[in-house]
Amino acid sequence: MRCENLDVWKRSCRLSVEVYKYFAHCKDYGFKDQITRSSLSIGSNLAEGMEKDSDKEKLRYIEIAKGSGAELITQIYIGIEIGYIDKSVGMIWITELKGILKMLGGLKKNYGN
Repeated sequence: MRCENLDVWKRSCRLSVEVYKYFAHCKDYGFKDQITRSSLSIGSNLAEGMEKDSDKEKLRYIEIAKGSGAELITQIYIGIEIGYIDKSVGMIWITELKGILKMLGGLKKNYGN
């Protein structure tokens, strides 16, 4: 299955775009780099995994994407606490991420685990 056909891939890409735009002018380059990279990693790992031939490899990349989602949730909570992310924006992102993680879990079941 091509990643472009997966709603979870589309949602994760849209979220990554939102995160990149939100932090476009952030001067804390370390935080900015970390949060944008983890947001980018969700869809990127999903795309890479969907191109693998074996279900075992697909599962591995789905797991990596899930890990990136959990990492991003953590960074959002920290960003809210240190004043980098408006709480209302952060909570919308977290809600979206929880939906994405649930979808990744469902996709994982399709590949035998």
